[in-house]
Amino acid sequence: MVSNGAKIDILTWDGTLSSSDFCAAALAFTEKWKRFNSTTLSQWSWVPCLKCPWIAAHEAEGYLSLENVFLPRSVCNCLVQEEHDEQSQTVHDDLSCSGQDDDIDNAILVRSYDHEVHRYDFHIVYSSSYKVPVLYFRAYRSDGQPLVLDDIEKDLPANSAKVLMESKWTFITQEEHPYLNRPWHTLHPCGTSEWMKLLFITDASQAKGGVAFEKYLVSWLSVVGQVVRLRIPFEMLSDSGQL
Repeated sequence: MVSNGAKIDILTWDGTLSSSDFCAAALAFTEKWKRFNSTTLSQWSWVPCLKCPWIAAHEAEGYLSLENVFLPRSVCNCLVQEEHDEQSQTVHDDLSCSGQDDDIDNAILVRSYDHEVHRYDFHIVYSSSYKVPVLYFRAYRSDGQPLVLDDIEKDLPANSAKVLMESKWTFITQEEHPYLNRPWHTLHPCGTSEWMKLLFITDASQAKGGVAFEKYLVSWLSVVGQVVRLRIPFEMLSDSGQL
């Protein structure tokens, strides 16, 4: 288990993370993900990077990576794949989180060799400006051609279009990946610290006793991942699955 032993004092916490807390949370997240998703083909992994001049010498630097995830162009196509393509391997059961609304629960991530599916790479990168994690992603067709934003929006859950219009923290933009120096799509982090604080403080038990920083990414991804149909097992959120 990776842990720096630090806990969040919910009553005084501003919803952000330091870069060292992010690294500790990221490493713990990969271990926990593997424990509850040992049979999936795609695994989150920590990618270490060279230090930037502004990063303290004692702090690690890098990002989380989940690559080669195949997303069907529609839920209908996904269900057809499950029934008729023996090579497809659904990770719906592993990535689903109970208690979500029907629109979200019907979204399924699959691995498939079907030409209608799109390949997605997801990276979770720490923002030194906002002091929160940020989800970066890119998408390709089966022939390797990058998808434009209009095509990506068609892959998102039906309710995401409305969310993208109304909620600034889920607004999709394109910017240079801070480590790869190539354009990636990202969910803008504006407002993340506010809703993360609200998310944690609504749990009375956490507000009283504090909570380990390692839980941050689990809670964060359970919300942000819904926008791109990327979800986590319910066990990772339950008390029995705590680090």
